[in-house]
Amino acid sequence: MKFLRLPALGAVVVVVATSGCGGSGGSNGQSNATPSSGSVLKTVTIHETEYKLTPSTVSLDKPGTYVFTGVNGGTVAHALAVEGQGIHQKIASISPGKSGTLKVTLGKGGTYTLYCPIDGHRGLGMEGKITVGGGASGTTTTGTSTSRGGGY
Repeated sequence: MKFLRLPALGAVVVVVATSGCGGSGGSNGQSNATPSSGSVLKTVTIHETEYKLTPSTVSLDKPGTYVFTGVNGGTVAHALAVEGQGIHQKIASISPGKSGTLKVTLGKGGTYTLYCPIDGHRGLGMEGKITVGGGASGTTTTGTSTSRGGGY
């Protein structure tokens, strides 16, 4: 009976191993992800080099599903991740000269962080910002004062 259980255990190991971060080239390896459903509103290309993202700031009109294409123009492996508003998705490493895609549903207006999750790359400058719903939400104030009195 033990002999019959080993192939089943092997199948479980294969399923677990292949359900992780995806293959090289990074096609939609997601972790702690909100399901990416619906039609894609826009594809955004992010060029990755040592050690920056171009563009580092992305403005999107409204919440929805977007595809981020990471293009590795550098000489070492990079990857791409989006985090914020309850979202944490990333793709596997992208070899130099290759690209990978990350399909993500940004379900709320606000700010998300875009970065390279490869060890230490984020801290070296491979980090950017995604703003969804470009208009002012009424929660941001400018440098002008609206308070009255107080004498402080």
